[in-house]
Amino acid sequence: MDWTRRAFRVQSHTAPVGRGWKSDRVSATFQIGSTKPIFTLFLTKKVVITLRTAAVTAVVLALAAVGLSACGSSSGGASKQVALVAYSTPQTAYEKLTKAFEATSAGKGVTFSQSFGPSGEQSRAVANGQHADLVNFSLEPDVERLVKGGMVQSSWNQTPTKGMVTNSVDVIIVRKGNPKHITGWSDLVKPGVQVLTPNPFTSGAARWNVLGAYGAQLKEGKTEAQAEEYVKQLFHNTVSQDSSARNALQTFLAGRGDALLDYETEAIADQKKGAPIEYIIPNDTIQIENPLAVVGSSESAKKFAEYLVTPAAQQIWAEQGYRPVIKGVPAAAQFKNPPGLFTIAYLGGWKAVDKKFFEKETGLVTKIEESLGVSTSK
Repeated sequence: MDWTRRAFRVQSHTAPVGRGWKSDRVSATFQIGSTKPIFTLFLTKKVVITLRTAAVTAVVLALAAVGLSACGSSSGGASKQVALVAYSTPQTAYEKLTKAFEATSAGKGVTFSQSFGPSGEQSRAVANGQHADLVNFSLEPDVERLVKGGMVQSSWNQTPTKGMVTNSVDVIIVRKGNPKHITGWSDLVKPGVQVLTPNPFTSGAARWNVLGAYGAQLKEGKTEAQAEEYVKQLFHNTVSQDSSARNALQTFLAGRGDALLDYETEAIADQKKGAPIEYIIPNDTIQIENPLAVVGSSESAKKFAEYLVTPAAQQIWAEQGYRPVIKGVPAAAQFKNPPGLFTIAYLGGWKAVDKKFFEKETGLVTKIEESLGVSTSK
């Protein structure tokens, strides 16, 4: 509701009722966005005449509260509340980023509500009505869903970073000491090796894992048919498919499986926490690109989005294990690019990839999962 034009008109009428008391008939007109009154409330009560002003003020304040309650929460441009909806992985990073932003002049007085979960589920939730001012998903298609719904502008990716806020790479996480001697993709399809990856129909990380595995085979000189066969073998060795990358990591840390396909960021973060893991960056792997987009017209959300790609914010991202999307970030020195690093463009872009791998009923991964009795519902 537009609060740029609002007014209250209060009038009081008194009539003597005897021995120093008067009956105050207080009327207040509540107006929003127009000079025409929406409603008028009359209150008649006995008050000491010297308290009449306080009584009138109380009525005005009460009416203001009623009006605000009736309008509900608003995400208008002037709001200082930013609702952030994101995929599961960057929750810890945002704890630091929101505090750092609030300390800037642009972030003064801004507060945040935050929601984290599997990228696909988060995107569908926003499309179905969950309030969001800013979204940070694992996959570009999860943002495009909101573009189609008219919630995000089609120009969201026309920025110096092409709409991306962080990068990462697909890695193989193994247990301390690497007891199965896993060194690359070929080891994951050997007999007896148990693999973990999230479900690609709820998790963006899982889709990156599939594409990393498939594209690596092409990089190694295999045909598309051979690469497809590798993906089938990989899923046959997969023993657990959680809903998100974060949940899959927790399952692995609890003792399930020999190897986990995951973001480099997750591996770095949990190594710092002392988790008994190691990780391998395959010679051929995919660059993970995570999009950010403003939903609606919140000015505070726009300012926060702009902040997230500044050198100061990108330094925080890098310290949390994310590869920066801009140059000149000191903490970026810790990241090394594998020789066969490729992007989604190498595989034809997201539209081609979604159709080939994840299309309902006909997608390669859809068919594999159904043959294994794994849910492909979205």
